[in-house]
Amino acid sequence: MESITFGVLTISDTCCKEPAKDKSGPCLKQLIGESFANAQVIGSIVPDEKDLIQAELRKWINQEDLRVILTTGGTGFAPRDVTPEATKPLLEKECPQLALLITLDSLKKTQFAALSRGLCGIAGNTLILNFPGSEKAVKECFATVRDLLPHALHLIGDQVSLVRQTHAEVQGLAFPTSNHICPHKTGAGSDSDRNSPFPMQPVHEVLSIIFETVQRTSELDRILWQLNSPVNIPPFRASIKDGYAMKSTGFSGSKRVLGCIAAGDELNSSPLAEDECFKINTGAPLPLEADCVVQVEDTRLLQRDKHGQESLVDIMVEPQAGLDVRPVGHDLSTRDRIFPAADPSSVVVKSLLASVGHRLAVPKPRVAIVSTGSELLSPRDQPTPGKIFDSNTTMLAELLLYFGFDCLHTSVLSDSFAQTRESLSDLFEVVDFVICSGGVSMGDKDFVKPVLEDLQFKLHCGRVNMKPGKPMTFASRNEKYFFGLPGNPVSAFVTFHLFALPAIRWAAGWDRQKCSLPVINVKLLNDLSLDGRPEFVRASVISKSGELYASINGDQISSRLQSIVGADVLVNLPARTSDRPTAKAGEVFPASVLRYDFISKYE
Repeated sequence: MESITFGVLTISDTCCKEPAKDKSGPCLKQLIGESFANAQVIGSIVPDEKDLIQAELRKWINQEDLRVILTTGGTGFAPRDVTPEATKPLLEKECPQLALLITLDSLKKTQFAALSRGLCGIAGNTLILNFPGSEKAVKECFATVRDLLPHALHLIGDQVSLVRQTHAEVQGLAFPTSNHICPHKTGAGSDSDRNSPFPMQPVHEVLSIIFETVQRTSELDRILWQLNSPVNIPPFRASIKDGYAMKSTGFSGSKRVLGCIAAGDELNSSPLAEDECFKINTGAPLPLEADCVVQVEDTRLLQRDKHGQESLVDIMVEPQAGLDVRPVGHDLSTRDRIFPAADPSSVVVKSLLASVGHRLAVPKPRVAIVSTGSELLSPRDQPTPGKIFDSNTTMLAELLLYFGFDCLHTSVLSDSFAQTRESLSDLFEVVDFVICSGGVSMGDKDFVKPVLEDLQFKLHCGRVNMKPGKPMTFASRNEKYFFGLPGNPVSAFVTFHLFALPAIRWAAGWDRQKCSLPVINVKLLNDLSLDGRPEFVRASVISKSGELYASINGDQISSRLQSIVGADVLVNLPARTSDRPTAKAGEVFPASVLRYDFISKYE
């Protein structure tokens, strides 16, 4: 599609007052950016006021290059829901069938879609679509109309040649093309029709399906986040500094040193006069009659006894009650929750539980890793003609460990329907997730999808519009989940990070916003030819004067595992278009962060 501008208008009293609460507007902007690489997006937020909505719409309609306006919010039955009423007078043509399509698709997901009153229509050269206000709803509505938008805009703009081309393709007429097979084309996968029967789904759509399908544990809420501390930390008044414990009523000057109290000593209940003190170490319990600590830097040694121990010191500052003392329960009291917020990171959970003496076993998703292929050898085997060593099992197990999860089982299966079926059936008796590499493409020996169907799994996804990783498969049965990653090592590496890891984190109780890899912006160091599919390119990150640059890691072919060496990020490149065949050096692209130490070089 040619370069166009979209307008995203959020209509909400709440979001107008607090823009940070707007979730559907940013979601639509992201969806547009992912779907149309050459699109520009402007956004605005207005309250549920008919005049203000119309004023913003008129302003955008009058912009010559703004071709699509997507509104979100104000389409329901509430008294202040007036978006359709504000939109209708501005329309020159209504598009009831487009509105009907959105409604019918939405009703497949929820009966509450019947309560949305959104309109679709044309004002000048601009297509206006009313979407509901929830993030989930705008994702579903956008997915319904996404593939129709280019042709709709060609029709509105009277672009005759493009209209004719689309009509010819739909009617199956011969039409000169650039030998491109539509990535969304599906077929029977049979001898007479060798196209995959699975539609090519966008990455964001597959992720939405995964999050909607995988059940997030609620156990953590009960066994962790609501848990009060069984002990006070510290359990006694503790010294914050190395110094001298004394009474604050004793003033400065010389004091007799009665002894030394170290961390781990029992509470000292000896009498203490105002001109006496105890030498004390950091973390040690204060004597019962002391109420402050003067740090050693604010004292001067006056005398040692015959054994070399300090016996007299000069206190050079006025002692103050509570000085450098941590009260009982200062860090954590028995009235406090152990976890002030939900954070399922194993480092956080295990550390805090250890700090209160808890030996609670925290449940995690049970994961097995399987590689398929009669050509595979274990890394411990001797080289054999016609065979290759299996690296995927090791790589995926190490990735699980790196991200804080355990692998309960690994195995390598030959290309056999019977063995694959038996192994998967047995595994799902004991694990929640099976991550399998290989056997999900279109080869004669790719048995994984038929096995899943035979085991009564629902196949939610069989192809993803991405490179590498197109054959990625996701299936579920009850609360058991299967990820079929492509057999090429780099494809398995990329799809694990983008799909399997977020699903496992979600199942483990992580917040949805933290399940996917964090995303940063990087500048390309070199020109790159874009692919027909969105591509996730392995790259190392270089920091130059505070700006982050991406250096591509050599040949990006999906079989070349060496491209993960030094890979700090996956640069998210858009699909090639006639207007944009290459990504230019200096252009900024989002990049998914693969590792904690993600900057390889500073310049």
